[in-house]
Amino acid sequence: MSKIFLSFALLLTFGSTGTMAQVQGPHGGTEAEQRACSRDVSRFCRKVMDQGDFTILACLQENRVKLTKACNQVLLNHGQ
Repeated sequence: MSKIFLSFALLLTFGSTGTMAQVQGPHGGTEAEQRACSRDVSRFCRKVMDQGDFTILACLQENRVKLTKACNQVLLNHGQ
């Protein structure tokens, strides 16, 4: 599960638009942002989790219509 958080946090860092001035969790990104997308990453992108951060981001974008509203908002907040 920590691999999900780390990968997601790195994605947010690369795609950040400055909204990450909030309190960040141990892996970057706020804890709320990590919680918002960790389940979606597990559900839709488990098969590509070992293929790098940008592959996970692409997977989330490909599955955008299936993402929870919270995760979709996190991506939008970070310019994705």
